[in-house]
Amino acid sequence: MLLRRVESSGVKSLGHNELRDFGLLYRQAAADLSAARADSSSRALEQYLNRLVGRAHNYVYSGNRVSVASVWQFLAHGYPRLLRRLSRYIVVATAIFVVALTVGMLIQLARPAFAGAMLGPEMMDKIEHRQMWTESVLSAKPQSSSFIMTNNMTVCFLTFAGGILAGLGTIYLLIQNGISIGVVATTCAQHKMALSLFSFMAAHGALEIPSIMFAGAAGLRLGAGVLFPGMLRRRDALALAGTEAVQLVSATIPLLIIAGSFEAFLSPTHIPVALKFSVCAVLFAGLCWWLGEGGRKTADLASN
Repeated sequence: MLLRRVESSGVKSLGHNELRDFGLLYRQAAADLSAARADSSSRALEQYLNRLVGRAHNYVYSGNRVSVASVWQFLAHGYPRLLRRLSRYIVVATAIFVVALTVGMLIQLARPAFAGAMLGPEMMDKIEHRQMWTESVLSAKPQSSSFIMTNNMTVCFLTFAGGILAGLGTIYLLIQNGISIGVVATTCAQHKMALSLFSFMAAHGALEIPSIMFAGAAGLRLGAGVLFPGMLRRRDALALAGTEAVQLVSATIPLLIIAGSFEAFLSPTHIPVALKFSVCAVLFAGLCWWLGEGGRKTADLASN
């Protein structure tokens, strides 16, 4: 019995899935207790459930103080395991984004005037004169860095939060971002600015675009909790989905801080293009290694 294990060895003796089951069983027992109290013929059951819920309550709501060590433990081990377990949501979010990006490119190829309506006259004027609209970032790097980080975090948060609308808000924002990038990329290519655009996007895009996919996956996980509760009550399914979604989107914060710094201090500069793409390769390789290998050794030790 999970409760007996917790009482004898502590909460830390439970694995990730056991902790989740422990919380779900506690909420189910609390609901059964409420039903038993409404039935005068179930006094014995009420007393049993009351003792059971009372014993579990302090363990469920005791919580742990957040420390630098616990945050590091989550980022280094817990987050990669969570992301791999929820990888199907990342695949779906990425597929939606890529399809929308392709649609944006095709629309712009078919109707070149579409970019003018979408991007506005000021940005189109710069593109037509083959000028990058990012030059202004160079004159105010610290302020720009702060603004870029805040803006990117807002985009990710809205993409995640849109999942509460049965996933529709998340899907809409993924499509909107995909079409926008597709139109901008195709427009720049039509004006012989493709290298300028991709060299600008390379360094920070290695972390920023995956962060949007992670936020999209978190929103889709939240939407799945709303639409597909399975054997759980919808409230419990949403609570579980919300916990996992918040954890999934949480790691985008440090990623976007790093990406925002590169976007303000490196991306708009005139350093060699090869160096920008090299930074992109290093960052993306590091991201893949972290998410692919993080937490595997601790999981292997726990299984042994």
